[in-house]
Amino acid sequence: MTDIQDEDRTTDAPDRKGLFAALGLTGAFLASACCIVPLALVTLGISGAWIGNLVALEPYKPITSGIALAFISVGFWHVYFRKQPACVDDSYCARPQSSRITKAVLWVAAVLVLLSLTVNWWAPLFY
Repeated sequence: MTDIQDEDRTTDAPDRKGLFAALGLTGAFLASACCIVPLALVTLGISGAWIGNLVALEPYKPITSGIALAFISVGFWHVYFRKQPACVDDSYCARPQSSRITKAVLWVAAVLVLLSLTVNWWAPLFY
């Protein structure tokens, strides 16, 4: 009887790795909003006085980067190191696309945070 209850609990559990990937990507966008977004917009030829307002977010970059790195780390742990629970056939977690999407989001978020943390080294090459 307990085996059936344990199996139901693992198959009905929410997809936490997707949640951490989404939160990590959101944090990465917030961490890069002060530095990478204005540089990318200017590189694309988009300009305006409002772009200067994004630089006001720079004091918050360590906080948002730290939060994003925490979510990304937990997401990587869920995807690569944690034992995966069994999935019900034809559910979303049983499809290989769900794992690929989650991994791609985690890697994109990690690259964005890495770029935002190292912007002072490589941004002068674009000025």
